[in-house]
Amino acid sequence: MLTAERRAAISAYLQQAEAPVSASALAAKFAVSRQIIVGDIAVLRASGQDITATPRGYVITSAPTGILRTVACRHSSKELETELQTIVDMGCSVLDVIVEHPVYGQISGRLDLSSRYDIQQFMHRCGSVSAHPLSGLTNGIHLHTLSCPDEQAYQHVCEALDKLGILLKDE
Repeated sequence: MLTAERRAAISAYLQQAEAPVSASALAAKFAVSRQIIVGDIAVLRASGQDITATPRGYVITSAPTGILRTVACRHSSKELETELQTIVDMGCSVLDVIVEHPVYGQISGRLDLSSRYDIQQFMHRCGSVSAHPLSGLTNGIHLHTLSCPDEQAYQHVCEALDKLGILLKDE
């Protein structure tokens, strides 16, 4: 298969995928190295394709359903799982995490967490590669963009995070 054909096939495969696809899985499917896939994805992105790398693999980003809201939070790394579970248990999805870095400015990471299973996979990945959350760069302060089914679900998230002492509020 020629490089251009493989890249077109990768793009088509990702568009049909119902879940994130890892670089290793794509490498096995197309009988190339993981590094070749990483390069192919970079070229596809540079050509304008909206491919996002998530902790679980690559996805073609689709428009979130519901309403988008942002929450400001502060917590220790020990409270990370509780924070994420609280949000998804209220019916919302955690699309990303954003921190303000003193040198780089705003840094964000795509999460796309919609269930406890997603969170379990995310936490496992963090532990397996000894990675620290981005909020570790900012003493626990960070933002999340949420996709919520409605305003009431968002309000429930805010109330629950406030009760846990995680919601960062104007005071």
